[in-house]
Amino acid sequence: MTVVSSPPSLVAQAGDRVAIRRGIVLKIAAVTVFSIMDMTVKWLSARYPTVQIIFCRSLFAFVPLAFFLWRNGGLDLLKTRRPGGHLLRATVGAGALYCFFWAFGHMPLADVVAIGFAAPLCMTAMSVWLLGERVGIRRWSAVAVGFVGVLLMVRPGASTVEFAALVAVLGTLLYSFGIILVRKLSETERSGTIVFYFTIGATVVFGAFLPAVWVTPSGTDAALLVLIGLLGGIGHLLITRAYQLAPIAVVAPFDYMAILWATGFGFVIFGELPGWATVAGSLIVVGSGLYILHRETVRARDA
Repeated sequence: MTVVSSPPSLVAQAGDRVAIRRGIVLKIAAVTVFSIMDMTVKWLSARYPTVQIIFCRSLFAFVPLAFFLWRNGGLDLLKTRRPGGHLLRATVGAGALYCFFWAFGHMPLADVVAIGFAAPLCMTAMSVWLLGERVGIRRWSAVAVGFVGVLLMVRPGASTVEFAALVAVLGTLLYSFGIILVRKLSETERSGTIVFYFTIGATVVFGAFLPAVWVTPSGTDAALLVLIGLLGGIGHLLITRAYQLAPIAVVAPFDYMAILWATGFGFVIFGELPGWATVAGSLIVVGSGLYILHRETVRARDA
């Protein structure tokens, strides 16, 4: 009996499609996991200081991270030639975490998530000065339009809300700078190495302040604090694997699903609904971000 095999190119294409589908599923799972984590952070922020929540987020993330290390080279993954770079990345990342977690406790969940969508715009602008990349007039125009959307969401002149929104904006800037640092570190460091040193850095930094602000949690709240850390670690592993399986241009747009989760959690659990300014601003920012992603894809294809 003659066995007819598929052409190698068709087999490769089928394999690529399967990998891309898996990447999309993992990215959706990562966004869902991070959204549940954000909701839990907001739930606990009324009773516990931000420092304590972030410490637990960092400490218990080591549980899934240890599994990742075990599956991907063990202690060999911890070797690094750039300790200073990891220190800077951990410091910036810790600042971003503090801003976002604090903002979750002082403004609607969907508003914080929507402001965070400005990160691709910030990274595009920062890449010019920090990475020496060239940004054409089209992407600069998208950044300018996106900035208008951020102004709509921040709503200058809204007293208390304005300050909380500015903290979220600061968190977005720090997060964007942190991603730029990750891109630089990735030239010589593996992703697991970067995640490990960021996690241990945040644990040490916030652990140093913990005795001054510690609030003993109840049994249920203690379980939720542990859950925040587990979700954070699992989310990092899911998103790392998603970007390994599928192109950035395919999976990145699924980040914007977070606004659906944030709006749903905000309404059902906290009785929050985003106002017109948040809806309009987030649509502008998301549109600008998607256009920048499109231009990046076109430039990569041309290259």
